[in-house]
Amino acid sequence: MSEIRTIKTVLKRRPTMEGAGVRLKRVFGFQEKPELLDPFLLLDDFGSDNPDDYTAGFPWHPHRGIETVTYMLNGIVEHGDSMGNKGVIKSGDIQWMTAGSGIIHQEMPKAIKGTMRGFQLWTNLPARDKMMDPRYRDVKKEMIVEVTPSKNVKIRIIAGEVDGTKGPVQDVVTRPEYLDISLGPNTEFERETPKGHTVFAYVIEGRGWFDAGKKQELADGQLALFNDGRRIKAVASGGGMRFLLLSAKPLNEPVAWYGPIVMNTEEELRIAFDEYEKGTFIKHKRHDKA
Repeated sequence: MSEIRTIKTVLKRRPTMEGAGVRLKRVFGFQEKPELLDPFLLLDDFGSDNPDDYTAGFPWHPHRGIETVTYMLNGIVEHGDSMGNKGVIKSGDIQWMTAGSGIIHQEMPKAIKGTMRGFQLWTNLPARDKMMDPRYRDVKKEMIVEVTPSKNVKIRIIAGEVDGTKGPVQDVVTRPEYLDISLGPNTEFERETPKGHTVFAYVIEGRGWFDAGKKQELADGQLALFNDGRRIKAVASGGGMRFLLLSAKPLNEPVAWYGPIVMNTEEELRIAFDEYEKGTFIKHKRHDKA
């Protein structure tokens, strides 16, 4: 018999403000203990039908020691960084960035009609890769494969593999599985997950259950973090459910974290901020002046 994961805890997104005044909702981040969702550090759910909530954007700022994956459901974000990369991600696109030894970048959402919505995930880098060369990639929506493993189940594969089909984001160091799963009304779904991995499901539309007894129904904006096991089970309500399913192997390393920089020791953290102040933060060849 399959070992179905039970729910360890439920987190609910909370309003916060970041950047130059962007109103967003933080699902988890610095307020949670890093070991709780290791190697995942932060998940932001940003979205609004009011451009004043997001167009101030995230002007030039540094990162070191992490990777970020930005997934846009609807909207436009312009990106620029100290490696000289410039790009625009639009509805359905993904932006993947490895900060590594250090990068300075900006992310500037553009006003649109209707509701802008997207997600930014931070994953930690292991100690051996903290100072790796930074890298950046845009993934267009046409590159994201959608599979239908069973009736009323649709899966967009961002990272990982489903039934032999791989997602386009394949080089994240922690090798996470990142799936966007849509279930029709009253549909049941099960997915194998590696034992020992951190696994969570974040509901982004509709309602449903992730516990066998249907004791706690989760809705848009709620996250189920699972105990260990070999499978997760989801059951959509009568209106259907859409959720992000993520899993990865924990690093089990110490975390020293302040703002946009995540290292293993307080000394490494101090050095990073000292270097930023002195102008020696960037280790890679710089093509643009940030």
